[in-house]
Amino acid sequence: MSFLQENLSFDAAQVILERSGENGKELYMKGLCIQGDVKNANQRTYPVNEISNAVKTLKEQIGGGYSVLGELDHPDDLKINLDRVSHIITDMWMEGANGYGKLKILPTPMGTLVETMLGAGVKLGVSSRGSGNVNESNGHVSEFEIVTVDVVAQPSAPDAYPTAIYEGLLNMNGGSKLLEMAADARESITAQRFLKSGILQLIKDLKL
Repeated sequence: MSFLQENLSFDAAQVILERSGENGKELYMKGLCIQGDVKNANQRTYPVNEISNAVKTLKEQIGGGYSVLGELDHPDDLKINLDRVSHIITDMWMEGANGYGKLKILPTPMGTLVETMLGAGVKLGVSSRGSGNVNESNGHVSEFEIVTVDVVAQPSAPDAYPTAIYEGLLNMNGGSKLLEMAADARESITAQRFLKSGILQLIKDLKL
């Protein structure tokens, strides 16, 4: 079995943000998580039946009360690192050949970082993380299992960045400065590093 990660960019995922709960405090990302029957940037193809079976299994785990957690930036293994958790997957389903999911952003340090960046207009992608067997001759994947879906900054396959629409996010000290940094970060890797540092300091100041 191989370790498999498939990244999706902002535009093709067509992910929307939803708010619910008291005063709309709960933030959800919903949209495309993995594409079927197309060769991706990693030269792998996931047959529809493989994605469907993997989505069904994960959906059953969620329905059975299992907490499927995801991280900000994906690690290089299948382990879930609790200090990196930013969200929990609340639902998975199929639409055509593709697998879709709904992610609830958690009030963890990494979840707060995701929420802040989305509100500042930073484009974040998603990355499925799982395992399977890859046919070396044609790149077709079999025995595919999804472990989780992570939120990532730089997807390798430019097909499905989530679209973020979230209001009133930066009503806090330092928020406007971070907003300006976020605008610069869209074009500058150096600015992205400063943005991350600034947000982490803001989280520390808030004692989250």
